[in-house]
Amino acid sequence: MKIICIGRNYIDHAKELNNPVPKKPLVFMKPPSALLVNNKPLYYPEFTEDLHYEGEIVLKICKNGRYVQPEFAHKYFQEIGFGIDFTARDIQRQCKEKGHPWEIAKGFDGSAAMSSFMAIDQVDPTAIEFQMLLNGEVVQHGNTKDLIFSFTDIIVYVSKFFRLQFGDLIFTGTPAGVGPVKIGDKLEGKIFTKEGAKEMIRCDIR
Repeated sequence: MKIICIGRNYIDHAKELNNPVPKKPLVFMKPPSALLVNNKPLYYPEFTEDLHYEGEIVLKICKNGRYVQPEFAHKYFQEIGFGIDFTARDIQRQCKEKGHPWEIAKGFDGSAAMSSFMAIDQVDPTAIEFQMLLNGEVVQHGNTKDLIFSFTDIIVYVSKFFRLQFGDLIFTGTPAGVGPVKIGDKLEGKIFTKEGAKEMIRCDIR
């Protein structure tokens, strides 16, 4: 199982971090040990003083394939979930300044909090609305219609380099509104279905 992540996939998020808007999907990976499930808490890592949340829609890959063509991309996922890409922002800045990879800032244990999954037919797959709440206050409100690179774009691009396999997860990018957390904070992620908002994930910072 691979955890594939797409960075800077919303224009407003790229701008809030003073990053250039990418011309191709910006891909990075998290190891399986990053996965945090069943609403388990995240224990604040001792190596960072600036831990950030990034809420996003996650695709669960349902079949194997390489070099997926655009017209078939929609067949590679049937379920979505809500993921929190935790980032040690201070460590990431240090890595970027030195031209180093980001893995220690993005792939540490517990850095990929993941909800349960829902069938894609519960939402409009072209415009999935979602929210991140911090201590009950909405801090991120995104819609996948605003993605720079669509689900199709992502699957086509990623499958050129990595064989997609059943059970792989693709974190599709976070909208504007990312920010720091501290011990005692409570995060909640919601996806808006055809019936209304559905709480998908809770994650306490300890």
